[in-house]
Amino acid sequence: MKDSADKLTKIYIKMRNAIKEKEDEAKEIRKQQEVVVEKLLALCEEQDLDSLRTPSGTVSRRVQSHYWTSDWERMYDFLKEHDAFHLLEKRISGLAMKQFLEDPTLCLRDYKLTVSILFLF
Repeated sequence: MKDSADKLTKIYIKMRNAIKEKEDEAKEIRKQQEVVVEKLLALCEEQDLDSLRTPSGTVSRRVQSHYWTSDWERMYDFLKEHDAFHLLEKRISGLAMKQFLEDPTLCLRDYKLTVSILFLF
């Protein structure tokens, strides 16, 4: 027997709500985890260590750097001047490429159909 659109919609909404609840729970756990991370970093700092062995596992402290620019015009000039385009991550901006291309056969494209459901109260 085929499922009705209304039944499938109700099932979808129930699943979406369950996912939202789990995401909220995970968000709270991440906040608590961040407190533990800060305490572990403080322990490493106090003992001047980059790693700390425990019976439960090894804690490692390392520097993680992120780079960005607020002036893309100057960044592009810098990249051209130093032939340093390898500094960029290899990803095509979907919207920019869509606007740029007149011939869609010049670029590979992936797409999928999605479903959106609005609440009716």
